[in-house]
Amino acid sequence: MSLLALPDPYDFELSTERFRAFGPDLANLWHEGGLHRVADGREIRIEAAPGGVDVEPFDSHVDPVARALVGADFELGPFYEWAGGDEVLCEVVARLAGFRPPLAPDPYEALVSAITAQQVSLFSAFAIRNRMVERFGERAVHAYAFPTRERMARACEDELTELGFSRRKAEYVLGVARTELDLEALRNLPDDEVKATLTALRGLGEWTADWFLARFLARPHAWPAGDLGLVKAVSAFYAGGRKLSVAEVRAFADRFEPFQNLSAHYLLTGYRVAPAR
Repeated sequence: MSLLALPDPYDFELSTERFRAFGPDLANLWHEGGLHRVADGREIRIEAAPGGVDVEPFDSHVDPVARALVGADFELGPFYEWAGGDEVLCEVVARLAGFRPPLAPDPYEALVSAITAQQVSLFSAFAIRNRMVERFGERAVHAYAFPTRERMARACEDELTELGFSRRKAEYVLGVARTELDLEALRNLPDDEVKATLTALRGLGEWTADWFLARFLARPHAWPAGDLGLVKAVSAFYAGGRKLSVAEVRAFADRFEPFQNLSAHYLLTGYRVAPAR
């Protein structure tokens, strides 16, 4: 195996918790203590190792996929130092030391994941997406390759509604697959232009664009204020459980400047695994 080095602290179990929290994820499959993913046509396995994670097989094609899945490019040191000045967030950070938020390795997958999660529980979203992956993806050994845009562009709405998608979500998933927009090129645009470009597509609103910025592009200022989970987390940690409005949660973005994205991930994960006391 090849070591992908990660600076201390790093907690592999905590950092991959999302892939187990809502049921199995066939495209990012937790199996016998390791994370399995199809990359470059091969199934890779990522597991904890001293100094980072072991990845097998590993080469230049696998490297960006593995780095995304383990959140390798997040700089935690400056965030931890800054969070020490927030009396609430500093406690969350202390309980989640070494947590690196995982990112989606593929932009189409990131958008489909957001579309499936619109206005449903994440348990339902994972189940529906798994059925899509199983139907249109290809199985390697344990994990399935996430279906490509090209494959999904040839699908029809009825095939998706049979899997549990609403008619509208089926339209959105296929619409994104069929658009001529270069999703990878969005990396080169500033946040506001990314949001404007995505929200011009049918079915993609501000919430979806915010999560694309956060979970694919890893933009530091991404703050998905309209996310129900984030509303609950901010309400629990900062309002004593009183449910805040989306507008109130949006206003918290200034409090977390310049680390809105990491703050959101830590609050969401903290709400699941280390709730406010």
